[in-house]
Amino acid sequence: MTTKPSKPGTGADDASSLIDARIAELGDWRGETLAQVRRVIHQADPAVTETWKWRGVPVWEHAGILCTGETYKDKVKLTFAKGASLPDPSGLFNSSLDGNARRAIDFLAGDKVNEKALKALIRAAIDLNTSMKKPAKAKPGKPALLTGGNPQIAKSDGDAPVQAYIAAMPGWKSDLGKRIDALIVETVPGVQKAVKWNSPFYGMPGQGWFLSFHVFTRYVKVTFFAGRSLRPMPPGHTEKSGEARWIDIHEGDTLDEPQFAAWARQAAKLPGFLSK
Repeated sequence: MTTKPSKPGTGADDASSLIDARIAELGDWRGETLAQVRRVIHQADPAVTETWKWRGVPVWEHAGILCTGETYKDKVKLTFAKGASLPDPSGLFNSSLDGNARRAIDFLAGDKVNEKALKALIRAAIDLNTSMKKPAKAKPGKPALLTGGNPQIAKSDGDAPVQAYIAAMPGWKSDLGKRIDALIVETVPGVQKAVKWNSPFYGMPGQGWFLSFHVFTRYVKVTFFAGRSLRPMPPGHTEKSGEARWIDIHEGDTLDEPQFAAWARQAAKLPGFLSK
């Protein structure tokens, strides 16, 4: 498959390197806590984007800011941009409780991270971001397009919402979506489909989701959630992308169909991404 790699030292790769450096620089329990929280965020959302803002703050984004990770002398503060609107049945929020929008979790020395509850909070933040994303004006009878031209399709299981998403993909991307979908169906008998977070998901019963794709302005990103276990590994990744690997397909790129089918076949046999 021919792809156009991102320029080194820029964008998400650069932000991930800066977060790596921050964790290493701390060199104590704060670095360990920040690293653990970061790992949990990537497990909850393998497609999360890391950015670096406000002169030195790690930020995690999906359809907008999910949370930030600030470090102080006595704590690590994980602040959710829309935390006041999120369900928190486990009572993780213990700081910034009076604001109209934000809520935060302060981790002190010796505090344990409730990973299960934190994953649920991250997924709730993604759901809120995607539901609030302002769509572009849609043509009659067609789904609206979000930032980058990604179709806005309501969460739903089955083939129908996936086909609605593919039909709404703009320009050349729709034909690519049709071919990706057809290759997966041909290669993986019994595959299950759904649309989640405005992206088609493909999985196997009882094993979770093994693949998803998403429209960006200049390319379509195809993510294999257990991509690090595939041979050969798909090339796309960051330092902290965990098990996920991906390919970015631009207009004019040639889809290596035998390789894609081999990846899909392998991925469908591995434990997948479990979502609520």
